[in-house]
Amino acid sequence: MTVLERFQLAGKVALVTGASHGIGEGIARAFAEAGADVALVARTVADLERVAADVRAGGRRALVVSADLSRLDAIPSIVGRVVEELGTVDILANVAGVQRRKPILQVTPEDFDFVLDVQVRAVYFLSQAVTRVMIERDGGKIINIASMTSFRGFKDISLYGLSKAAIVQLTKTMALEWVAHRIYVNAIAPGWIDTPMTVSMNPTRRRWVEEHVPLGKYGQPEDVGPLAVYLASSASDYTTGHTFAVDGGFLAGNPWP
Repeated sequence: MTVLERFQLAGKVALVTGASHGIGEGIARAFAEAGADVALVARTVADLERVAADVRAGGRRALVVSADLSRLDAIPSIVGRVVEELGTVDILANVAGVQRRKPILQVTPEDFDFVLDVQVRAVYFLSQAVTRVMIERDGGKIINIASMTSFRGFKDISLYGLSKAAIVQLTKTMALEWVAHRIYVNAIAPGWIDTPMTVSMNPTRRRWVEEHVPLGKYGQPEDVGPLAVYLASSASDYTTGHTFAVDGGFLAGNPWP
């Protein structure tokens, strides 16, 4: 098998949460371009159908699954439907994310649950459910989405940073527990990527980002997709338990003149 052939996902089924826009959409499209059939999970059906139409136009199967990942009772039906209609799950990308921007002194228990339910609890239990399917198939790949906030503090987004720091640790533990089943787990830590979550940032904040990211610009969802393909493919079969940054060099430091 050639190097490029090892990156192919033909014959694989990928389940991608948060696939209706942003990084989730970019990863889903990248998986499909690499040959995978894709189950697209999010709340907004219209956006999922838009992505699904493009996937199908490229010759791959696409399944739209509308679900609220903050509800644990949605997980069995998500996994069951994907297995029933697409046959299995070979790849899981836990991308869905939410945000509550508040100082710590203003955060409520409802805010805490809103963020952690989607970005930690859903990742934990959806991965658990999918892993049971992967064990029956003798292997699989799981990709979690961490963040630069996993490693650096930013004011007013304590809940987001808390949840993303948890993802780094959870990725390591999943990797250790499931490696015997040939299930390899890694995470991607995006920096500032142009998504619906970041597009609303005020001009002053956007300018700060551009001044502090060594590459001097925001990334795009398609900058994350190729790394996800690598982590989902056999090219990464000796890689597990790690978090990879796609951040324009931000975590490397500040390029002072």
